[in-house]
Amino acid sequence: MSYNVIKHGEKITMDKRALISKRYKAITKAVNQEFWGISSDTAHSLYVGSYGRNTAIDTSDIDVLVELPEAEYQRYNVQKGNGQSRLLQAVKGAIQNTYPRTEIRGDGQVVKVLFTDGMKIEVLPAFASTYWSGRTTYRYPDSNMGGNWCSTDPKAEQDAIYNKNNSSAGLLLDTCKHMRYIRDEYYSSYHLSGIVIDSFAYLAIGDWHWADDSTSSTRPISEYERTLYDYYIYNYQYSNTILAPGSNQLVDFRNSKECLEKVLRKMSQ
Repeated sequence: MSYNVIKHGEKITMDKRALISKRYKAITKAVNQEFWGISSDTAHSLYVGSYGRNTAIDTSDIDVLVELPEAEYQRYNVQKGNGQSRLLQAVKGAIQNTYPRTEIRGDGQVVKVLFTDGMKIEVLPAFASTYWSGRTTYRYPDSNMGGNWCSTDPKAEQDAIYNKNNSSAGLLLDTCKHMRYIRDEYYSSYHLSGIVIDSFAYLAIGDWHWADDSTSSTRPISEYERTLYDYYIYNYQYSNTILAPGSNQLVDFRNSKECLEKVLRKMSQ
């Protein structure tokens, strides 16, 4: 049985995408009404995570970043006793007004919206910092360990994935999606985060790319997948961190290592 990467293999249906968009806009509008005093269902928000990087599959959670006014950061930053947790609760309350019968809870760094049909949207409240170069990064709350602030650069990650996917003629996205499929189909009881999958595939793909439709590849079947597995063994078997695409932020993947190796081994068979 082959577990090779398939060209345009894993897709999210148009109906599912339409439902995601509907809920994304409803959540965005609720946050904008509460924190910005406007009714826009698109302003101050963006898809992040796997869906934002276009590496999600049908079973993936949806990650949404909602930008809040800087005054809210100043307000919660000076509060004693985990202001980050209080900020998550405020965002939760805003969303609860729109989805009063849906399970919603603050969880570490995000507000999780758990729909009864199985869809999970994770909302990350964040504050923008724009540099003279035009680059925008975000600070977001982490309510763990008493509370602190972390930073993320999702646009840099999205741009890096986009550019590498173009140079690989679509192979990068197909690889990331296939790794998610193998994870969910065979190793669902294990943990393997989306950013680890995308970071690894981005680094391991090298110069591999899909052959042009008018030509045929002379490469043996499974050689690409075996190369990915060998890359992991040689470079990451004894490492605990990996660089995220574009942002070059260190990603701790100790909790994902076991599953990552299993997925790559399965694909190389």
